[in-house]
Amino acid sequence: MNRTYLSLFLLLGLAACNGDNQEFDASGVFEADEVIISSESVGKILRFEVEEGTELKAGQVIGSIDCTNLSLQKAQIEASIDALGQKTNDAAPQTQIIREQLVSQQRQIATQREQLRILERERKRIENLVKAEAVPAKQLDDVEGQIEVLKKQIEATESQVSVLNQQIKSQQQQVSIQNRGVLSERKPLEERIAQMNDQLQRCNITNPIDGTVLVKYATTDEMTATGKALYKIANLSTLTLRAYITGDQLAKIKLNQPVKVFVDNGKDAYKEVSGTVTWIASKAEFTPKTIQTKDERANLVYATKIKVKNDGYLKIGMYGEVKL
Repeated sequence: MNRTYLSLFLLLGLAACNGDNQEFDASGVFEADEVIISSESVGKILRFEVEEGTELKAGQVIGSIDCTNLSLQKAQIEASIDALGQKTNDAAPQTQIIREQLVSQQRQIATQREQLRILERERKRIENLVKAEAVPAKQLDDVEGQIEVLKKQIEATESQVSVLNQQIKSQQQQVSIQNRGVLSERKPLEERIAQMNDQLQRCNITNPIDGTVLVKYATTDEMTATGKALYKIANLSTLTLRAYITGDQLAKIKLNQPVKVFVDNGKDAYKEVSGTVTWIASKAEFTPKTIQTKDERANLVYATKIKVKNDGYLKIGMYGEVKL
């Protein structure tokens, strides 16, 4: 008799449990956008202030990598830039002698012009005397001959001044071309400095997003390389419940629809939280073995994503039930 009551009790319990399962329209697992943060430099990890479960802020510097080699390369490039100034030439010393000759020629022209002015005044005086027949005409011819000779001398001197100016200009252009060849090396070196600064900046391990550290892959004093994983992080303030619904339930669900989500809260108890449908698959897939849908005989289901705010209770991988 006791066995009969016990069997009846178990059957009623199973029936009650099955009835509870049928109240939910879909089931799924909570997920988060997990990001693996990798090293952006090569070297020994000098500092790495990360522990699993630590909450980090975006832009927070959490460690550093030894980049002494990069610092030395940057110093070498900066020294090369400073040395460029010593390789350039100055045209002034090379043109100083020519400028002195130019000044001398210009003074000679000024003297010749003054002599020409005196001779022209003398010619006018002699012209008046010749008209008065006070002096022979030969004196006027002599003065005019002197004037012509002096004018030719002035032209020759001016020609020499022009040649000197051309020499100065040519010398300056030549030095300028030489300097441009030297200074053309500055721009590539400055770009290399900018590249070094960027690489040195990457020697600091900077956290990119707000979130909680899930897994730590490295530690202080280890050697790391570019692309080597350091830690995994995810923002747990909002989790995504990936649930599956049958084709018959598609008419009951739409984007941005609020739904009720239930998670285990002790034995035979559930905690209710609010969620919002953010994505519905456009293509059906076979029912995952670990998911129980409303219609257990359904072979094809549609995946959905439901955003749920996390108060700290929800965990990645936790099962959740959905009620539309």
